[in-house]
Amino acid sequence: MELQSISRISKQFDVSARTLRYYEQIGLIEPIKTKGLTRIYDENTVLRLNQIIILRKLRIPLKQIADILNSGKADVAIEIFQQNLKEIEDEITSLSTIKNVIKSFLSKLNIQTSELQLLDDVSLLELVDSLTVSKINFKEDKSMDDLNKANETLSKLKNVRIIYLPPATIAASHAFGKEAEEMASKQLESFITETGLAKIKPDLRWYGFDAPFNDDLEKHGHEFWVTIPDDMDVPAPLIKKHFEGGLYAAHTIAFGAFEEWGDLHEWAMNNPKYEGNGGSKAEECMWGCMEEHLNYINHIGLPSSDYEMQLDLLFPIKERNK
Repeated sequence: MELQSISRISKQFDVSARTLRYYEQIGLIEPIKTKGLTRIYDENTVLRLNQIIILRKLRIPLKQIADILNSGKADVAIEIFQQNLKEIEDEITSLSTIKNVIKSFLSKLNIQTSELQLLDDVSLLELVDSLTVSKINFKEDKSMDDLNKANETLSKLKNVRIIYLPPATIAASHAFGKEAEEMASKQLESFITETGLAKIKPDLRWYGFDAPFNDDLEKHGHEFWVTIPDDMDVPAPLIKKHFEGGLYAAHTIAFGAFEEWGDLHEWAMNNPKYEGNGGSKAEECMWGCMEEHLNYINHIGLPSSDYEMQLDLLFPIKERNK
């Protein structure tokens, strides 16, 4: 039986190590053994991962993938596939209708004069109005209100929030190398478990960031923070630090949508009221930017309860000088 490391599996399937660790957290896969802090996978786990990736390409949600693989029963898979097929057929019907309406608009425009009259066609407008937005898979826009305001926004993002993160005492875990994120996470999770931190501080918060980011994985680093009581001792190799807090632009993503960092950066750089404020936080790397694991306390207590983990992307900002 051939055993493979997480870095090798990551390259083989073109899946990030973060995604693989998340699949472990929600119970979709598990390593056959751990050698130090390095995850090792056997052939059965590799086969299961391949099945997961195939089902994800078919747009099956992770919770339903878990139901299919864990049950091992054909009737469970049939019910889930039928449900997803119905949703896809509804979407196809909606898109087909849109296609035909646009074709009709084009035909009318080709025979009209310079005046735009196609929007006077009541029957066509009624047909379009009957479409349900939820049946149309918009890549970025979530509602008709968003569509109407599309040209008024600074960027693709529609849900940036301005939040204040309070100062806090934190326990920091830092690691370097190919599996820096995994190692730093393991160290901090062990600390949380051994100290019973979730019970001592039920309002704890979990942050993470590249420190430093480097395409050369051997030189790549990652750091995680968890907020702790001010008087709590922190054992090595963890470090006790003070987080100064501050104002941040926050954008929520489903785990894995890290490409939206670029959109948040664009939002911050082009906002008329706010500007970036990473200067004083430069030592934290990522120009002071962080990611917060939302509702981390439930992740600790119920690791398989939420199959669609959410993160807040946090960009440090300040008000522009008037």
